[in-house]
Amino acid sequence: MKNKHVGYLVIAVSILFFFVVMSFNNALQTIVDTSCTHGVACPMHATVQTQETISYGLMSLLLLVGLFMIFFMEDEKVIHVPKNDLTEEEKKKKIEGLDEEERSIMNVVLNNEGSVFQSQIVKDTKLSKVKITRILDRLEGKKLIERKRRGMSNVVIIK
Repeated sequence: MKNKHVGYLVIAVSILFFFVVMSFNNALQTIVDTSCTHGVACPMHATVQTQETISYGLMSLLLLVGLFMIFFMEDEKVIHVPKNDLTEEEKKKKIEGLDEEERSIMNVVLNNEGSVFQSQIVKDTKLSKVKITRILDRLEGKKLIERKRRGMSNVVIIK
């Protein structure tokens, strides 16, 4: 969900809470006025004022958070990796001279239109994560692939 939409949602919730808190404070004030026989000197009046200050302060803080999200927070940008369209001849040339494990990894990448998540390579080849990482390091050293960090995983791209 976009930050702007979340900001609007937070503001809507804060307005809803504002009306609930206002209703509660009015009911509490009515109870204190009818039950307190000492007048303004009654300690319950000070408690009601403190409770009102805290509740309206929290509503204001929630409203400010919503406004901050709308106007100042940028949405997370999604980076699209371009797909490489290689001919069969170019694909054969890329895997020429590689050992069996490197070739199997390159085939997975090539079969996924030139880009694939590293975790998908682990699933497709049934090799361990460490083994895949070492083979990808070698392929990167040979300038055949490139790894780009995407959150908590890597995207492997044909160069």
